[in-house]
Order: sequence, then structure tokens, then C-alpha cells
Amino acid sequence: MNKDQIEAFGDLVSRADRILIISHIRPDGDAVGSTLGLGLILEELGKDVSLVLEDGVPKVFNHLTGSDRIIREAIGVFDLVIVVDCSDIERIGSVLDEFGEPDVNIDHHPTNTHFAKLNLVRDDAVATAEIIFDLAQELAFPLNLPIAEALLTGLLTDSLGFRTSNSNPQTLRIAAELMEIGANLPFLYRKAMLEKSIQAVKYWGQGLSRIQMEDRLVWTSLTLEDRIAADYPGRDDADLINVLARIKETDISIVFVEQKNGSVKVSWRSRPGFDVSSIATQFGGGGHKPAAGADIKGDLDRVQKEVLEATRKSLQKSE
Repeated sequence: MNKDQIEAFGDLVSRADRILIISHIRPDGDAVGSTLGLGLILEELGKDVSLVLEDGVPKVFNHLTGSDRIIREAIGVFDLVIVVDCSDIERIGSVLDEFGEPDVNIDHHPTNTHFAKLNLVRDDAVATAEIIFDLAQELAFPLNLPIAEALLTGLLTDSLGFRTSNSNPQTLRIAAELMEIGANLPFLYRKAMLEKSIQAVKYWGQGLSRIQMEDRLVWTSLTLEDRIAADYPGRDDADLINVLARIKETDISIVFVEQKNGSVKVSWRSRPGFDVSSIATQFGGGGHKPAAGADIKGDLDRVQKEVLEATRKSLQKSE
């Protein structure tokens, strides 16, 4: 992302009246925070903005001002279409089916496929929210409390509370600036990362009951029946992967989540020195070296067998 790209983005925004901002399916904190943060910034500039997430906003982020503005379907005609925090166009879902190639792609994943007309991709950023903050600074876009809360949520969740290996002094400086605007870091951390619904914890229980470990690899799965039994409303793993990643005897952790459409959502986490994004790309996914994911067509047993085989090979090469 260079000066010319930043200026090009500013020019696109200045010439647009109606703007669509979208992110990936099963949105996490950075997807929600980036979508909402950028949307609120552009509204402050007088733009008519539509915010769309195909799966809606997870309840854990309902405390963010403006979260109720995010809808599930894009309606109307837009001058500018922006995709945030999405490494490839397939992860958007069906939102873009009627709009074609997006105008702008803002992202921080090393596996980003540069699928838009203008690609603002910085894989050194801890979160897409960081890139949006930097764009706002470079282009003198407004920042207020609701924007700061959204962007800080993106930073917090993607860095796991500033614990990921790509967290750096600049990450903390940005967080400090957002706090100076008024964002309450302890409150946002608690809401996004500590508080869990009873349904989510029951869902964890289903997965933890069948956890398996082999050498330095640990994994578990969550079925559609598990989701029904726990009355869990989401299509994700309720952050169970980050629970498995805390097991000290492991180098790589995996969670398999069965989906209704005949596919399986797979999430990997790894310790420093291991690159799970290279495994995810083998299955059409992507992400970062320590954290990656993929949506893989097939039944749970077959997908689990193939992914475990590929992950074991990766572990052996790293030894």
C-alpha cells in the first residue's frame, strides 16, 4: 500500500455518493469492526453508506454503536463497493453476485488474492482495522468515539488482546490513540473476548468432549447436532479454537465445524515457527502463519481425514 494507492482511495471516496461496505461470512471482530468503523467514517464525510454482512452481526458485538445498521443483503445501486478484511472473493458469500468486481479491497491477510480494482493490502498490519485507522490519518478522515470503539475492537480481537506474534509497538500506539478518543479498552476486551453466552459454553463442551491429541497436534470437531443440542445460533466454533491453542503440549490446533451446506469450516492455530496458512491454501483457504481457515466441501469425516493428513505432513517438514 503506497501513497498513490492511498490517494486513489481518497479520490474514489470523494467522487462517490452511495457506498457499499461488506466483509466475509461468519464475521469476526475485525470484520465487524472494520465494516462499522469505515462505514461510520464515510458517513461523517456525508456519504450514503450501506453496511452488509451476509451472516449478520454476532451478538457479542451488539454493544458497538451502529451495529444495528448492518444488514444481510445489499439493496440498490452503488457508486463504490468496498470489501474489508477478506482474503478472497469467495469468502464474501453471495452479497456481490449482482455487483461484479468490487472497487476496493482493504485487507491484511498474506494470502489475499488482490481481487478488486484497487487493492489496499498490508500483511504487516495486525488487523484490517489498523489499515483503516492509517487511511483515516493519511486522508484526514474524521475519527470519533463510535469509530474508535469499532476499530479498537478489530485490533483487540485479531491480536487476541495484543498477544499474537505480529503485535508490535505501532499496534499499541494506535490502541492508545483510540483510547484517547474515548474508547474503553477494558470494557471492549471484556465484551468481545471474555464474555460468552451459556449456549457458546455448552457448545464448547460438545467439542471438548471429543478432543484428540497426537504428538504435538490437537483437534476436535463440532457437528450440526452439537449446535442444536447447545442451542448455539452461529455457524462458527464460538472461539473454541483459541481454547485449544492454549494447550501447552501442542504446536498446531484444529477445529472442524460441520456446516449445513455440505461443507466443513476448518480453523488452524499454531505456535511461532509453524505456518498454517500454507496448509489452508491447499484447501482453498488462507490467513496468517499462526492463524488460518478454510471452507472445504465434503462430509466431516472425509474433510477431517484429509486435513489431518496434510497438517501432519507440515509438522514433519518443520521438525
